[in-house]
Amino acid sequence: MNLYFRLFWTLLRAFWLPKLTLTAQLEREFRVLPNDIDVNLHMNNGRYLTIADLMIVEFFARTGFLKTLIRNRWKPVLGGSIITYRRQLKLGEKYKVRYHWIGSDARWNYLAFKFIGSDGRLSASGYCKGAAVSRMGLVTIVDAFAAWGTSIPDVMLPDAVLHWKECEADLLI
Repeated sequence: MNLYFRLFWTLLRAFWLPKLTLTAQLEREFRVLPNDIDVNLHMNNGRYLTIADLMIVEFFARTGFLKTLIRNRWKPVLGGSIITYRRQLKLGEKYKVRYHWIGSDARWNYLAFKFIGSDGRLSASGYCKGAAVSRMGLVTIVDAFAAWGTSIPDVMLPDAVLHWKECEADLLI
């Protein structure tokens, strides 16, 4: 992540905004800035995932998981993401990002995100998976939730995520 001003603002505002539950949807409005665009004068495809990183930081801060990371000296990591682009976001355009936790397996938490343009149409949509890492390696989901003092909701991962996991397994052969 290289958006230091936006990162600072994300952390600052997280202290004043209401706490979130794990299953709550986080929604935030942004604007496409000059440093977000490419030669086509629309938001660069890599910037979408950087903005999604900011949403993870806010989600962790507002759910209280950031405190668990700091207390245990863990680091958050993304293990993968998948995104598809539908419509461009132009310079100066306002857009919303909707972000929420959709489930876990033994190793990863899965989150979904959507970028919605100023006209209300979908611009991009994707999933990412993340976990905490200690000096010993990846922290199991059971251990992470136990340290957080939260139970793991019993939810089924969406079919799209299950297919993504299958494709990923093929890529890692």
